[in-house]
Amino acid sequence: MAGEAAIINTAARASLWLQPHRIVLILIALGLVLSAAFFMRWDWLPQYWEMGLMGIWRALWILAVTCALGFLIAVPVGLAQAAGSIWVAAPAKVFCTIIRGTPLLLQLWLLYYGLGSLFPQYPWIRDSWMWPYLRQAWPYGVLALTLSFAGYEGEVMRGAFAGVPKGQLEAARAFGMSRWKILRRIWLPQAFYRALPTLTGETVLQLKSTPLVATISVIDIFAVAGKVRQDTYLTYEPLLLLALIYMAITGILVLALSRIEARIPVKVG
Repeated sequence: MAGEAAIINTAARASLWLQPHRIVLILIALGLVLSAAFFMRWDWLPQYWEMGLMGIWRALWILAVTCALGFLIAVPVGLAQAAGSIWVAAPAKVFCTIIRGTPLLLQLWLLYYGLGSLFPQYPWIRDSWMWPYLRQAWPYGVLALTLSFAGYEGEVMRGAFAGVPKGQLEAARAFGMSRWKILRRIWLPQAFYRALPTLTGETVLQLKSTPLVATISVIDIFAVAGKVRQDTYLTYEPLLLLALIYMAITGILVLALSRIEARIPVKVG
């Protein structure tokens, strides 16, 4: 029976791909790929492929670091708004409002051109171990993207914490569980599960925000594509390749996060 069910599922999936509109879309995609391969110039790839790989790696680690750090900030920010006193909830709300109400590019430039221009004025900073890092552009890009992710995801976590049934929390208190144990075993896991679909979308949006670091001279894959355009005077080829790279990374992210969401055994209700 199990073998027959597997065969039926395989046949059903194959029939989905053999539907007329899907076949037409696949043929169109193959036609575009073949047209791009034969009618566009790709002789510049050997010269820039190493720089391109470094740009992809830089974009990926910026994405990973900013999402991880931003989520670590978003959890207490969301918890403060959902259950904190007015003295704790108000600053968290102001932080989310400022981050969500101003453009990310403005935040990035304020940190790099504003805060970054103040550090050289202090000799104790220039003589410290921090100066080799503060004189570079990437720390400001990482900080801006981290705060942006924390601001948006903090508001998501606020709703996720508030959405956990209060009866479960009251039952845990009745059993004598401490506040930390309630947060660790009941409140945070269920809130994370509720926020996970939105977290997937926010991660994809964060990936699409990473090209902004190129505006402060961080060489990511977007900056590499810009350099190719300046050196070769080609417009479509590097931009099409750039779009393909971002689409591939987005697909991998969505697939990975959807697998994680499917494997989490938490049930909300």
